[in-house]
Amino acid sequence: MHRSKLEQLGERPSVVVSAHAGFWKKLLAFLGPGLLIAVGYVDPGNWATNLSAGAKFGYSLLWIVLLSNFLAILFQFFSLKLGIVTGRDLAQSCRDHFSRPVTFALWILCEVAIAACDLAEVIGSAIALNLLFGLPLVLGIIFTGIDVLIILMLQSRGVRAFEALIAGLMAIIGISFFYELLIAHPGWGGVLAGFVPSARIVTEPGMLFIALGILGATVMPHNLYLHSSIVQTRAFKRDDEGRSFAIRFASIDILLSLCIAIFINAAILILSAAAFHGTGHQNIVDINDAYKLLSPMLGASFASVVFAVALLASGQSSTLTGTLAGQIVMEGFLDIRLQPWIRQLITRSVSIIPAILVAVVMGARGIGALLVLSQVVLSFQLGFAIVPLVFFTSDKKKMGRFVNPVWLQVVGWGSTAMIILLNLYLLCQAVGLCTVKS
Repeated sequence: MHRSKLEQLGERPSVVVSAHAGFWKKLLAFLGPGLLIAVGYVDPGNWATNLSAGAKFGYSLLWIVLLSNFLAILFQFFSLKLGIVTGRDLAQSCRDHFSRPVTFALWILCEVAIAACDLAEVIGSAIALNLLFGLPLVLGIIFTGIDVLIILMLQSRGVRAFEALIAGLMAIIGISFFYELLIAHPGWGGVLAGFVPSARIVTEPGMLFIALGILGATVMPHNLYLHSSIVQTRAFKRDDEGRSFAIRFASIDILLSLCIAIFINAAILILSAAAFHGTGHQNIVDINDAYKLLSPMLGASFASVVFAVALLASGQSSTLTGTLAGQIVMEGFLDIRLQPWIRQLITRSVSIIPAILVAVVMGARGIGALLVLSQVVLSFQLGFAIVPLVFFTSDKKKMGRFVNPVWLQVVGWGSTAMIILLNLYLLCQAVGLCTVKS
């Protein structure tokens, strides 16, 4: 009999939290799952939007980056609360509540979203390898399959080893962009002003479109499934007092982790604004173009290299957590337990094969278009994850005393409606049914 996804990570649960420990020791025990989630918000699929926003409109859309991450914090809070209170992740909760045909349909949609997300991360890693070492895109795509071996190795060492690797990769990304900001010398007055909402977003259609792109693609569907499962790796009393304690510290963990994501996303936009806005390069939307222009525009020879290193770390960290989410989703929806290497081979094959075909036939331009397509697919699937999540956490029978209060239900359903409408608009624009002046 195969081990469950939690046992594969050394869970059941594996990180012991002493009730008599001090605040900082308790917090340290709960830190980790949030970082696994945060990498999904700084994956290569988000880079192009932030680069374009900074190049075209300077610092003006920083407040949208901040707002989008607040939405992310809201839905991840719902996710961790569901997992801690019910002991069931989002996929399992769907299987418990919905009919078998509906559950199967939700699983298919989720698998498509995971494949699309993994596709973006594979492409990002391949582009980074091409920029750093001149490795052909096809070989770079194949090379990214090596991280499957990393996952298999780390799963045998437990969840803490996995979290430590992700923390290291996130540190590389953060330090890289801290360096980029130091040499970019942005106008800090303009940066602070960019965090203040502006009416320009209503009067300028091009700005509105990019803002919708940032907001609409904020929450990653697979992160909601992953978070509701991975928070259960912490040992706490399964009573109301213990659940309240776990929710409090898990909330601090995700808040701190997504603050790192806010910094990185804002840093990408600020870097693009400082390097390209007002310099005749306002139409930068391609990662390759940004890489080529960073060093000459900033006058620092290592600027482009550091940028590519951060991209590689982003692609690898995101694809590791995405593959883990795939295991959780399959077992949660279908109660099917595959050997880890089989599950990872399936996920990686679905993303690598189309990427290789496009790279061979269309080259770098086709890869860029595939990256955009992956984000459209993610946008389409998102509503099928957040609607059940808000519904379950607002259900008194399921959540008991931890049910969302009325005001939080209003915020949750309002945010859900807004994100779904934004994603429908972006999907409509992507397929040419509606247009916006850019």
